Amino acid sequence: MSAPPPVPAETTEPLGNGDTARASLEALRSEIAKAVVGQDPAVTGLVVALLCRGHVLLEGVPGVAKTLLVRALAASLELDTKRVQFTPDLMPSDVTGSLVYDARTAEFSFQPGPVFTNLLLADEINRTPPKTQSSLLEAMEERRVTVDGTPRQLPDPFLVAATQNPVEYEGTYPLPEAQLDRFLLKLTVPLPSREEEINVLTRHSDGFNPRDLKSAGIRPVAGPADLEAARNAVARTKVSPEIAGYVVDICRATRESPSLSLGVSPRGATALLSTARAWAWLTGRDYVIPDDVKALALPTLRHRVQLRPEAEMEGVTPDSVITAVLAHVPVPR
Repeated sequence: MSAPPPVPAETTEPLGNGDTARASLEALRSEIAKAVVGQDPAVTGLVVALLCRGHVLLEGVPGVAKTLLVRALAASLELDTKRVQFTPDLMPSDVTGSLVYDARTAEFSFQPGPVFTNLLLADEINRTPPKTQSSLLEAMEERRVTVDGTPRQLPDPFLVAATQNPVEYEGTYPLPEAQLDRFLLKLTVPLPSREEEINVLTRHSDGFNPRDLKSAGIRPVAGPADLEAARNAVARTKVSPEIAGYVVDICRATRESPSLSLGVSPRGATALLSTARAWAWLTGRDYVIPDDVKALALPTLRHRVQLRPEAEMEGVTPDSVITAVLAHVPVPR
């Protein structure tokens, strides 16, 4: 997935118009670049998730700016963000909140947990046991949490950006398929190129402080109103019957792949259609083409399939299987 083409920063459209919202969201890339070097595909993926009201799983080795990326996105969108470091002793109430006894009133009052925010960074989510991981399921699916039988609505927008380390598995609890399926996208955050890494070191030697984004010059370039206008515009993006059939054919082909023990579910098909619509709108169109589906197929589907053990031993990866499927499924014309 590459970044969409530039959109002119100036526009004569009225405030709240879809074109204005697109220009504001496009400006996120240059604003986040003040703090994060490279990683354009991850930035674009987070924007797509916000447009689709989805969640993101960020996978990368430590030190590639996953946390900084989410913080910079929140600052550029003027959204509230909180971070939870997932550890083996973390309890569900540490995420959702709990009832606290107030000695002055002799009553219990609800103390909201960090999940009550716009962008929740679930850092190293696979380091906490399944009991605590599951505390996010209702929040991710229903946009609410239930404490002591009382449902409490989460703010809108709400996005969970969970990180996990792909190389260190000791002391971790792999996410179950049911929870993986709740993530709209799985984005890989790679190591920077040599030139990008030199750029990082140069910024730090010039005094850049990743803990102080204001000093880096990051300012809000879009807000909740722009995001809502963008979501409305994405909802109007047209999908032809041929494109819908193409998405279904791709997902059905994964279920027939000899390398997979688990293919993409119908939920995955709807997710791919949603992300393709958001991508089409970001690139300046009000209709979806096959290239939009192809561009989002890997990040949308790679975590929704399960390799057979023998295929995994032969070096097959989910990405290679999905790439092969895309090469063989007929493209509508």
